[in-house]
Amino acid sequence: MTANRPDLTHIDHWVFDLDDTLYPSDAPVMAQVSARMTEYVARLLDLPHDEARLLQKSYWREYGTTLHGLMANHPLDIREYLDYVHDIDHGVIPANPGLIRQLSALPGKRLVYTNGSLKHAENVLAHLGIDHLFDDIFDVEAAGFTPKPHRAGFDRFAARFDLPVPSSVLFEDSVRNLKTAHEMGFTTVLIRAKEGLRTEDHSRAGEDPDHVHFAADCLTTFLGEMRTSTTPETDYD
Repeated sequence: MTANRPDLTHIDHWVFDLDDTLYPSDAPVMAQVSARMTEYVARLLDLPHDEARLLQKSYWREYGTTLHGLMANHPLDIREYLDYVHDIDHGVIPANPGLIRQLSALPGKRLVYTNGSLKHAENVLAHLGIDHLFDDIFDVEAAGFTPKPHRAGFDRFAARFDLPVPSSVLFEDSVRNLKTAHEMGFTTVLIRAKEGLRTEDHSRAGEDPDHVHFAADCLTTFLGEMRTSTTPETDYD
């Protein structure tokens, strides 16, 4: 073991984004969600598929999520939307016994903070076999439908759990979400998207922005390599 392992010995609140963070970005989960978002937008606004897709992505870039963009510009049933876009096959999520071991060893509270729905988060965590390892889930409804990266959503999250931000870390695949977290005083860890799946919201090795404290290609590997307050001192040598 070496002394240059990521030092998170000050952390006692572990906050995890859900999608493309707790499971690998090449698992076909968000591809299903995105396709159903396009279908919903097309049906809601009576648009051809290609136009609906363009509008969906435009709203994501401008508002943080497609839902937030739709809410700002069109009447819709929010619950119907969330149920529809998350009605997917969660069985494609791969088993990860190593993640279970690493999460189990974390000292302090473990929270999920997602722009998705509570039901979707519960399904993902159950398929990963880690639902029993988290103290709570904060979904987009709990955030007042104000998604990451907007500060108002982060403030609601921090207030809900009386979060000690200086001793909290956020694991995310989104560089823009981590920017808000960094500005608030979180320690930030970027879980990079797989090659070929990166968007303008991702980065590659050597190109991580300054507001990212640590970056890794694999969450499970990073958790196994980092130092925490309970890591034996002999492991520092």
